[in-house]
Amino acid sequence: MTPAIPSALAHWLIANGVNLPTNAELIEGAVASGLAILALGTGWLAGRRLGPKLASLWQQRVGNHVEGLGHRMHTIVRHGVAALLLAILANAVPWGGFAALLLGIALGAATAALTLAFLRGLHTPRWVAWLTATIVFIAILSHAIGGFDVITTTLDRIGVDFGRRRLSLLALATLVVTVVALYAGVRLANRILGHSIAQARGLDATQKLLFQKIASIVVVVVAFFFGIDLLGIDLTSFAIFSGAFGLAIGFGLQKTIGNLIAGIILLMDRSIKPGDVIVVGDSFGWVNKIGVRAVSVITRDGKEHLIPNEILMTQEVENWSFSDRNVRVRISVGVAYETDLKLAQELMLKAATDSPRVLTSPPPNVWLTSFGDYAVEHEILAWISDPEGGVGNVKSDVLNRLWVLFKENGIDIPVPRREIMVKSWPADGTPTVQLPPAAPK
Repeated sequence: MTPAIPSALAHWLIANGVNLPTNAELIEGAVASGLAILALGTGWLAGRRLGPKLASLWQQRVGNHVEGLGHRMHTIVRHGVAALLLAILANAVPWGGFAALLLGIALGAATAALTLAFLRGLHTPRWVAWLTATIVFIAILSHAIGGFDVITTTLDRIGVDFGRRRLSLLALATLVVTVVALYAGVRLANRILGHSIAQARGLDATQKLLFQKIASIVVVVVAFFFGIDLLGIDLTSFAIFSGAFGLAIGFGLQKTIGNLIAGIILLMDRSIKPGDVIVVGDSFGWVNKIGVRAVSVITRDGKEHLIPNEILMTQEVENWSFSDRNVRVRISVGVAYETDLKLAQELMLKAATDSPRVLTSPPPNVWLTSFGDYAVEHEILAWISDPEGGVGNVKSDVLNRLWVLFKENGIDIPVPRREIMVKSWPADGTPTVQLPPAAPK
């Protein structure tokens, strides 16, 4: 048949080796274009209608664990439906070269847009998402026009040999796509499993955290072996090397593995849980997170201390909320010997009772602890149920209230007194003071 463009331009293109589509090919291409536009329109309509519903369902089932995919759900549905319909069209009919080219461009563009939206929804770096989408577009377009084998052969030829292995551009592209796909799959699986475990009703907070850690480790291990199988890497050829390498890694990561196991044990026996108030050495605060390597403890100053899990396993740890969140606060108070002790003790008890964070059950108490050098020593015992709010501010509040009560009732807070003994008084009126001997230097 004659070309569909009988003009000087057509003759010039033919003279330069360009094959123009015939009338039949143009008609077939127009039909393919119409069907492609219909598929894209159906995808747009599906994204418009189903996108918000799926986004709402995703928020209910997964929550904010994969927050990037929620607001992209309409885009993912639109390009996903369009890519599915275009794939069915491209493979249902043996299209000619021109129609196959048009469908290949539409299918490649829809699939690349789907890949880009999905990867960006998982917070994959922008350049990685665009690179992967470009590779997907080229692969689908070349497959549609029958040039996929040519491209793979050309990419495989560009490379170097390392013994029995060959490093080529084809292997590099395959590695990039495989790694990105596994990364996205692991990230998505971890988020979905994490949310599902978090919503389980039969588990407490510590058990949920433990199962989330185990699930994430299992997902990573499965993805690793799956990726090894996809890339065709034979691990038996690395048996000797992997043994020596594993031994070296074992010594190098001894502390890391120890901290990992210690963290799992802490979660299993529930001796330390997120939200507990603990004291480790000079660090006091509440447990924010139990990680793979360390436990995050936030102090009252807003500082976050990362304490290795092994330290919590091997050293003494004070857990103020292990079995009961009630903590007793001791406040030392001294009054003068001339004071009415019964009145002073009643005022101490009133100052503790009036403090908003002090519990009424168990009630506060006042103990007389000792007769000091210059004061009668007492101790106010007050209970609080929110140790994560700090202990020093409770003491400060009680002492401030007690100061006002003592002033109102004329009770003095004694200070140290020193007595000076005058042994003799000379005639000139100048006293002779006998000082204690100086301490030897």
